[in-house]
Amino acid sequence: MAARMTTRLRFTKMHGLGNDFVVFDGINQDIDLTPERIRKIADRRFGIGCDQLLVVEVPQHPENDFRYRIYNYDGSEVENCGNGARCFAKFVRDKKLTGKNTIRVETLGGVLTLHASRQGDVTVDMGVPVLTPAEIPFNADSQAVNYDLALADQTISISAISMGNPHAVTLVDNVDTAPIEQWGPLIENHSRFPNRVNAGFMAVESRESIRLRVYERGVGETLACGTGACAAVVAGHLQGLLDPVVTAHLRGGDLRIEWQGIGHPVMMTGPATTVFQGQVKI
Repeated sequence: MAARMTTRLRFTKMHGLGNDFVVFDGINQDIDLTPERIRKIADRRFGIGCDQLLVVEVPQHPENDFRYRIYNYDGSEVENCGNGARCFAKFVRDKKLTGKNTIRVETLGGVLTLHASRQGDVTVDMGVPVLTPAEIPFNADSQAVNYDLALADQTISISAISMGNPHAVTLVDNVDTAPIEQWGPLIENHSRFPNRVNAGFMAVESRESIRLRVYERGVGETLACGTGACAAVVAGHLQGLLDPVVTAHLRGGDLRIEWQGIGHPVMMTGPATTVFQGQVKI
């Protein structure tokens, strides 16, 4: 019986405010990641452990610098990840894959522009938020700022927004006491979101400050969610609760979110941290 081939892949473990990633260079090594392999790598007891896997690839279009693929803990590929984008920018610069401070990156959700500062923070142009229900996608008769969403035993109010990936944002009085473990899975898998959804729970502290927890699609609750912070600020702004520049306080740390309103892109600024590097057998 022929021996099974084993491949060693170099990886870097990174995080953005505690939202952690295993990052692979798919330019200088061949990457073959099946959903089963992704789940094994992401397992926190038997693998490396992470919320998501990120893969750096060559772009499909020459005007861009890289392609960026994102895989959830459950093995599914998703459109966008703001914290991952900041880690991506740090990774490609640290690995000398580019010397640029401004980087154009292809994702399933569209092209992102990343700006790396000398201080180590990364600003991501997250693009113009999508509010049209069919494009989120979200099943609704017409576009609105808020929608009623029926859960198992009650109806809650949400804002539905896409930041390249779908988000449902719910206003709560206190993020520490909000029923996130109960509501999160119900919102994520709600039939009105054909591709499932990330569920955000936002408490407004002032016009310039929010607290936020996010139950991520295919992952569960994470310490931080960049696209979730962007979606929450857009939702609060549309409801007249927030100013254009807001600090989002997440369990893993703070993000600075700027949105000037309809038709403008959302700008997200925050840190990216390398934890360790290694090799894993595939």
